[in-house]
This record gives sequence, structure tokens and C-alpha cells, in this order.
Amino acid sequence: MEQAVGTGMGLVIAILILAVFGAVVGWIAGLIVKGSGYGLLGDIAIGIAGAWIAGFAMRLLGSAPSESIVGAIIAAVIGAVVLLLIIKAVRRA
Repeated sequence: MEQAVGTGMGLVIAILILAVFGAVVGWIAGLIVKGSGYGLLGDIAIGIAGAWIAGFAMRLLGSAPSESIVGAIIAAVIGAVVLLLIIKAVRRA
């Protein structure tokens, strides 16, 4: 019997991939924006949010998100850096 897409083991693997991707992107963005240490869970959240921001911004600009993993990581890191800079600016205010 076949399972629906996004259920069972496929869902678990997708969540793990998303967490690893978010952690890597958040860690890289934290290295770029000095003084931004949020720990593992914070890096995952920043990385996922940065990827979402980058995808949203690219669609607004009329570009499709990258199909290569390197392009996706670069776009997500840019989005995460923007998010970290906004967080730093709000904390200073």
C-alpha cells in the first residue's frame, strides 16, 4: 500500500533535511554578521526564515529560486544575513 507524499518516513526525512539546511545557512550567516550567536535552534530558525525571505524576494524580483543546492544556499544565506541585520537594528533601537 502506498503512502501519500509528505507522510511517514518521507516526512521525517524532509524535516531532518530542512533542519540541517537551516542550521548550515544560519551558521554561515552568523559568521558573516559578527556578534550574532543564537545557538543550534536559533541558527535553524534563522536559516529557514532566511531561505523563505530569499525565495519571497526572488519571486518579487521576477526570478525563480535556484534549482541547484549551491544557489539555494547562497540565496538563503543572503536572506538570513538580511534577517540578522534587521534583528540587530531592532535590538539597538
